Amino acid sequence: MNGAKALIAMSGGVDSSVAAYMTQRAGYTCMGVTMRLYDSCDDESTCCSLAQVEDARSVAHRLGMPFYVLNFTKDFHEKVIEKFICSYECGNTPNPCIDCNRYLKFEQLLQRAVTLGCEYIVTGHYAQITQDPDSGRF
Repeated sequence: MNGAKALIAMSGGVDSSVAAYMTQRAGYTCMGVTMRLYDSCDDESTCCSLAQVEDARSVAHRLGMPFYVLNFTKDFHEKVIEKFICSYECGNTPNPCIDCNRYLKFEQLLQRAVTLGCEYIVTGHYAQITQDPDSGRF
């Protein structure tokens, strides 16, 4: 068993649920989290609806891992929504997903993972990590 701690970003969808299962099966100590981005998540078409949060919670429960909802509503409004509105008003075509990834998924979520003692963040997104042989950067 690996034993390293992994924070699983769970959306309630199949991809992140399978990622949680596979990570746990690989021997990691896992905890599931969902990011709360809105004050009211009753709209089923949003990425953090109550139903999706409950789906993620249910999967985590079935896998026997702790599950938390991280409240990022203030940061989401300030760093994503306000920028989106300003860009749109200036005649630009904003892409809020880029800002959400940058400021919430890859900044705030990483900080929470470190605070919780997790060595890894796992999502249902596919990525391949390679190292540049010249610079050594990943």
